Amino acid sequence: MTIYTIGFTKKTAEKFFEALRSSGAKHLLDIRLSNNSQLTGFTKRNDLPYFLKRLVNMEYHEVPILAPEESILKEYRKTGDWAIYEHRYLELIRQRHVEKHIASVLFEEGVVLLCSEAEPTHCHRRLAAEYLIQIMPIKAKAEIIHL
Repeated sequence: MTIYTIGFTKKTAEKFFEALRSSGAKHLLDIRLSNNSQLTGFTKRNDLPYFLKRLVNMEYHEVPILAPEESILKEYRKTGDWAIYEHRYLELIRQRHVEKHIASVLFEEGVVLLCSEAEPTHCHRRLAAEYLIQIMPIKAKAEIIHL
């Protein structure tokens, strides 16, 4: 099982959709807190399902249960303390019991976790992918690939 992650910031539409195509995944899980602002460009919630289906034959799933809460983001922006952010975010998704809300069949067909950050290092998509790898029933070797 492979979980892919991608951020759209600093990517052209061409690079973004070609990276998705090359993954071979069939599902994109949108785990952003704000997915319809003017800053989201070609990844706006109302446009992305169309682009995904037409350009890369991928299904769109809005999964707010994996998004951080605004208070967690505000604190991180204020303090820059990644350790606190990481702890609070992981505790949040544990409390939400995300595994009960995400169909494991999606992972068998391949998933990409979408967020805005250019790099996964300090992004909740990396934390979510690591968490999902730990809790999902896995039949084969699991890995995370950041596109």
